[in-house]
Amino acid sequence: MASAELRDELDCSICLSLYTDPVSLRCGHNFCRSCIVSVLDAQEAAGGYSCPDCRAEYPERPAPEKNRKLENIVERFSSTQPDMEETRIFCTYCTKSPVPAVRTCLQCESSLCEDHLTAHNKALDHILIDPTRSFGYKKCSHHKKALEYYCPQDAACLCVSCCLVGNHQGHQVELLDETSEKKKKELRKCLDELNPQKADIQTRVQNLQDHKWNIQEKASDKRKNVRTIFKTIRKQLKMAEKKTLSEVSRQEEKIVSQISDLIKKLEIQEDELSRKMHHVEEMCRVTDPIRLLQESDITVSSHGGDEDTGGDGGEVSSEEDLDEVLISLTLHRSMRDIVTNVTSELGVHVPDILLDVDTAHRRVKISEDLKTATDSEEKQQERLESPGRFLTYAQVLSRCGLSSGRHYWEVEWDQIGRCMIGLSYPSIEKKGRQSGIAYNDKSWCLGMCDGEYKVWHNSGNLTLSVKPTCPTLGVFLDYEAGRLSFYELCDPIRHLHTFTASFTDPLHVVFYVYNGASITIRS
Repeated sequence: MASAELRDELDCSICLSLYTDPVSLRCGHNFCRSCIVSVLDAQEAAGGYSCPDCRAEYPERPAPEKNRKLENIVERFSSTQPDMEETRIFCTYCTKSPVPAVRTCLQCESSLCEDHLTAHNKALDHILIDPTRSFGYKKCSHHKKALEYYCPQDAACLCVSCCLVGNHQGHQVELLDETSEKKKKELRKCLDELNPQKADIQTRVQNLQDHKWNIQEKASDKRKNVRTIFKTIRKQLKMAEKKTLSEVSRQEEKIVSQISDLIKKLEIQEDELSRKMHHVEEMCRVTDPIRLLQESDITVSSHGGDEDTGGDGGEVSSEEDLDEVLISLTLHRSMRDIVTNVTSELGVHVPDILLDVDTAHRRVKISEDLKTATDSEEKQQERLESPGRFLTYAQVLSRCGLSSGRHYWEVEWDQIGRCMIGLSYPSIEKKGRQSGIAYNDKSWCLGMCDGEYKVWHNSGNLTLSVKPTCPTLGVFLDYEAGRLSFYELCDPIRHLHTFTASFTDPLHVVFYVYNGASITIRS
């Protein structure tokens, strides 16, 4: 009864099984770690957190704490369960009410309680063992006598008859208890060897469990962060929409007002002309020449009143139209502000990278906007030799270096020839084999050629298992963390490789182009 009650206390209220990696909430209730994480993830989507047992509410996602004492209790309880089940054997002679047996007699094939064992002990030749229901494996299958000896030669348990007249006659035998003690000694030695291995595995499992929990916590925090960012983006998009529509409405109101004023002026002129025309028509019907001449002071303008309408004859000039450029700029600025806010929220800076013509090899052609490097068979003769110019390999550095912070930029390869992209210290050699960005310890790069990716550093290279599927790549640098990562911007985005190093000097973007290859920095 006590065991069953204890078992109830050790069951998780979510999965209704024994606690696995038990953790506690601030309210004091315990759960399996995986169970409560699943519940909290589901509650996160609903926008509120509470304890599944007492319904205590939490304003923020609670952080479950590991309950090591409860874990030890569960482990000890589990380890005792097989023994507890086996001891549920009752005395054969207590028929009125079941009494747990303490020993079993092999000769009598009966189990005995404390009281009946006292009387039975007078039969000194009987063999008593721990309580059991199975007697067959305790007796010799041939002679039906209790097994008392062990034959090391045949690795078999024997009865007295087996030793005297059976197949084991003349063999060196041992008492079962002696052999059992020897076996236990060997097993204890084995345990001494296995325990450290088990402890090591448990430590590794615990480390992995902790790492899994950390990942789940980070993922939960990241989901929360992403939801916050998109909530802000939606708010900013509404503001951008409102601002752009407001500009459209402002221009519409201004131009429509001008047109309406012009229409009113023209309508007034039309009414005036109609009045004059009506009077002229009446004069045309007058038959009295004296009256006609006396009232002939009517002045008729042949230009339809251009002076009153600004000289445009009632037509709206081409300038009186919606300024679509201004509308586009308003929208563009709003969207740019949104992108700037997002990158700022993520702590990532998008640098304006320009290539340094003074470092470009003579066969590397640089575009006017300093964004594209192309391998050209025609050398740029106007470039003079300088200390900073690459002389051996078709390479070029960027103008400015990155010496702190987190940065992200994109490049696009024309998928012709072969090329390398990466980062380098400005102190890289400019001639000789050591000047190649794949052959020194001052540069880290990703190469693309022959339908495969390779990463290079200090003459060491690694061919990546992924194959190029799109020409656009993303580069991420976390200077303080010493991390340089490359991504392929396909759908979905794929991580290609990450270098880790302790950067000591400013890092400049570096390109290598060969066989007509061209690389462009995307704004």
